[in-house]
Amino acid sequence: MSKFTIDDALRYHEGTRPGKIEVVPTKPHSTQIDLSLAYTPGVAEPCLRIKDNPKEVYKYTAKGNLVAVISNGTAVLGLGDIGPEAGKPVMEGKGLLFKIFSDIDVFDIEVDTKDVDEFVKIVKGIAPTFGGINLEDIKAPECFEIEDRLKKELDIPIMHDDQHGTAIISAAAMLNALELQNKKIEHLKLVVNGAGSASVACTRLYLSLGVKPENIVMLDSKGVIHQSRSNLSKVKKEFATNRDIHTLEEAMKGADMFLGLSVADVVSPEMVRSMADRPIVFALANPVPEISYEVAIATRQDILLATGRSDRPNQVNNVLGFPFIFRGALDVKATGINEAMKIAAVKALAALAKEDVPDIVNTAYEEMNISFGKDYIIPKPLDPRLLTVVAPAVAKAAMDSGIAHAPITDWEKYKADLEHRMGRDNKLLRALTDKAKHHPKRVVFAEGANFKVLKAAQTVKHEGIAIPILLGNPDNIHRLIKENDLDLEDVSIINWRAPEEQVRREAYAQILFGKRSRKGLTYSESLEKMTNRNYFGSMMVEVGEADALISGSTAKYADVIRPAIQTVGIRPKINHIAGMYLMMTKRGPIFFSDTTVNPRPDAKTIVDTTLLTAEAVRKFNIEPVIAMVSYSNFGAVRTGSPVRVQQAVEILHRDYPELIVDGDIQMNFAVNRELRSKMFPFSKLANRKVNTIIFPNLSSGNIAYKLMQELGGAEAIGPILLGLNKSIHIVPIESSVREIVNMVTMAVVDAQ
Repeated sequence: MSKFTIDDALRYHEGTRPGKIEVVPTKPHSTQIDLSLAYTPGVAEPCLRIKDNPKEVYKYTAKGNLVAVISNGTAVLGLGDIGPEAGKPVMEGKGLLFKIFSDIDVFDIEVDTKDVDEFVKIVKGIAPTFGGINLEDIKAPECFEIEDRLKKELDIPIMHDDQHGTAIISAAAMLNALELQNKKIEHLKLVVNGAGSASVACTRLYLSLGVKPENIVMLDSKGVIHQSRSNLSKVKKEFATNRDIHTLEEAMKGADMFLGLSVADVVSPEMVRSMADRPIVFALANPVPEISYEVAIATRQDILLATGRSDRPNQVNNVLGFPFIFRGALDVKATGINEAMKIAAVKALAALAKEDVPDIVNTAYEEMNISFGKDYIIPKPLDPRLLTVVAPAVAKAAMDSGIAHAPITDWEKYKADLEHRMGRDNKLLRALTDKAKHHPKRVVFAEGANFKVLKAAQTVKHEGIAIPILLGNPDNIHRLIKENDLDLEDVSIINWRAPEEQVRREAYAQILFGKRSRKGLTYSESLEKMTNRNYFGSMMVEVGEADALISGSTAKYADVIRPAIQTVGIRPKINHIAGMYLMMTKRGPIFFSDTTVNPRPDAKTIVDTTLLTAEAVRKFNIEPVIAMVSYSNFGAVRTGSPVRVQQAVEILHRDYPELIVDGDIQMNFAVNRELRSKMFPFSKLANRKVNTIIFPNLSSGNIAYKLMQELGGAEAIGPILLGLNKSIHIVPIESSVREIVNMVTMAVVDAQ
């Protein structure tokens, strides 16, 4: 599990702008006419249209893409009844997940009441604002009554995710587990430990799918919910058994499946051994399950196990459900979320786990070929197909069950719209981070006595992205660690200038002398260079004492590149290096190259840069579509940089005909495929979406990425050095901790 300090959590939420969400205008607002249209007098027109036809609110306002995450803070994330204010960070976090996974906007609403009537009245009063209501962290049994009443009295999608999210995801896992364990749902003997909102919702959904009520034993904190017990609530009476079973130990004997939504370590190995052949165990208490993964697997070889943990197979994670369920419900303007829609989500998730897994998911989890089986019964949270599989299934179920007001007729267009809405940018960096975590590499931080570097080193250590090695004076580094309460005490620190490193410096100098002696470098000069942190660190990578180097926070770019070239060297057959930036934009990822190395490249250098960039883009599991830009279009200008670009394109078309590349072309045509198709239908780029830009010189590339970063709202990750024999990467001077962490992630993946 990811580790962080209390201070990390508080700083994250405080930051320069407290909280995790903001409101962003979606219409122009820079001129007086814009403001007149946005407010008075222009706003009167849509108001009157909505007055005449209330359904027009979906046409003229954000209601159709707006969900309320509403809580009274009575059952917050295992923290219990902590109140509405204390629960607000969780609700903001839920809003963030809605946005990044399904592009649904959220207002979080914290209600200061525990009275069911008052809570229902408040939600009904604000419901006209929203297209859907996500009830969150409300304790049982009140949550059942609140949801039931609101579903009856409102005509928008409403779901208590603590109940139904867990139910939907676990039900999908159950269906596939039954298939793998060769069990029939109608014969399944089920033990449910826990009688809270999630347990009740799971059991009800399992019944809808075919589990027989007489085969269920449910337990609460007092033991088996038995008909002989007095004072059972209305909800618990639904699941009361009359069998002669009164303890968890008795219930587990001969059971086919255990569902735990309770507390840690209540299931013993003996209980698991007493279950039926090929048992199914869903131990979903978090962060510590009812029985640990290691113990359960060691107890029985025929067990199929799921938990709520991200560091174990088969994580039952609500994020697989609620963003996509609400997306489908909103897109058809459903009047609710009914049983048919929930079952559709269950079956869509179960079916997706049996499909061939795309490379981006294999890459994210560092697997050659993830496939359906005991360690993969539900899709991974980073699977980009979830949006285009689950949301349409939910939308279709809403239509089939007669509660959709805006039915979809063109499903292929709808799926394309969903992909366009999200792009792949929200998945790509997370996928690369997960890939790095699966095989973390040793990364040398050349500027180890810099606070931001140390903070980044702590982050990649805690996240399991890399194994940091710090270069610097140990006294200075330990002082910074102590002053800032950093967790780096067990990290290797090397004082490369210290007398005890003399032998290593001499060995490195001998290697460098062997590489550069015929280029004018003497041994004494080689030895002197080993007192430079970037030479020393690069040589660690060259000899295999480290896997990657990160530098540049406090050094000039050239002062890092030169040692890298002279130590690890440039790849054979490509006599150039280049710098590429990954620009994370709202339209998806786009790669800029060369932005940092070659000031005025000739045609051959541009060709080499293009080939290096294409190879790098493919490592992100993206097929490059490359526009070679300049200030002219397809030979309109026959002087200056356009000519070099035209020559490079001729070489590429002749020698690499399979590469999708064309130019010279102006930037607006490169990024606007409709305009490009109209003006230049002959182009090899055709109607494709360009994802890679090759610049004609360093000035244009460097200016473009910085403009995108500062004015265009893009996140720039890089520069990613291309063409070196080993993984050496340079961060921009005065980089943020996040930028350094991103580059370490790239360096680790490169080293892998």
